[in-house]
Amino acid sequence: MNIMKFENDNDFARTGSGLIVSLLQSNPKAVLGLATGSSPLGVYAELIEMYRKKLVSFAKATTFNLDEYVGLPDGHSQSYRSFMNQHLFDHINIDISNTYVPNGNAENLQQECVSYEKLLEDLGPVDLQLLGLGSNGHIGFNEPDISLTSKTHVVDLLEETRQANARFFNSIDEVPKQAITMGIGSIMKAKQIVLLVRGEEKAEAMYRTVEGPITTECPASLLQSHPNVVVLVDKGAGKWLK
Repeated sequence: MNIMKFENDNDFARTGSGLIVSLLQSNPKAVLGLATGSSPLGVYAELIEMYRKKLVSFAKATTFNLDEYVGLPDGHSQSYRSFMNQHLFDHINIDISNTYVPNGNAENLQQECVSYEKLLEDLGPVDLQLLGLGSNGHIGFNEPDISLTSKTHVVDLLEETRQANARFFNSIDEVPKQAITMGIGSIMKAKQIVLLVRGEEKAEAMYRTVEGPITTECPASLLQSHPNVVVLVDKGAGKWLK
């Protein structure tokens, strides 16, 4: 792992966006794996700014999102499709038909998982996969467990994950109990992984991810076995690292 620590959010965001821009400049048809949450927000804002300055084009790019809640109404403000539209897609020149997010309202969720995995196989591999980090060590919505699922699947969200995400909803009762997520195997097929970690509340998970044992009880620790991982971490999240 290549671990880079940052003292301020601007440098963090510029470095993350710079990796994506460099990839698209060398390979305009690159396949990007994207994440939601607070950690990539600055990166997306920088990408929009660099697009406006005509430093990058997304016209030929394809994107796959890691996950999506199950059961939120179409257009719900907290769906991950809405998140991506609001914070990135609506502001750049990407072909929206080339942006893939799992359908959490599919009539047959298991078939949706199979179809999404096939899309990843047919259009991939992902050239660069952005990841955030849950405070319990999850990546995507792959929660800590005695075993992990390799391919795209439906997951029951742990109560601690629902509580962490409740701040985006009016109450905990509105937070979905399930999600569709890429599996660990799906994620690990990416040519390069960029892990974005911000906030002191992620310090323990960050330590376990890069310096702890590789264990399914901390899904992100499996990234230690990937050959090309860049970790961008702010001062708070990196406070336990050597």
